[in-house]
Amino acid sequence: MKTHTFRLKPQQDLFDSIEAFAKQNNIEAGCVLSSVGSLTHATLRLANREYYNEYDGHFEIVSMTGTVSIHGSHIHVAISDGDGVTIGGHLVSGCKIYTTAEIVLLEMDDVVYKRELFENDSGYEELVVYKK
Repeated sequence: MKTHTFRLKPQQDLFDSIEAFAKQNNIEAGCVLSSVGSLTHATLRLANREYYNEYDGHFEIVSMTGTVSIHGSHIHVAISDGDGVTIGGHLVSGCKIYTTAEIVLLEMDDVVYKRELFENDSGYEELVVYKK
């Protein structure tokens, strides 16, 4: 196993930057260990919805978890506003960094994460784990 730590700067896209980092480092199986930072815009897919919700303001990233791979990532994020009201959902492109985001990923070297569509399942590509 190996850890990766990187920092994002203002206006970078949170999801796209994580995906780009995975690609640059050829991460085939990883997970989000830690994340803190802030956003000025959030785009989330909430539970059991086909559309995205957009939020503008100043938000703290209070939690982020998920699987990361060059073959497709699945990440959830929780953000809170200035009153501490917290909302969370499926992280997608469109979340813009406000001041910073500090991301720590764990890379596993014995497996490969892929995403595949299964008939009669969720309708989304789901995680499949292959041994290296």
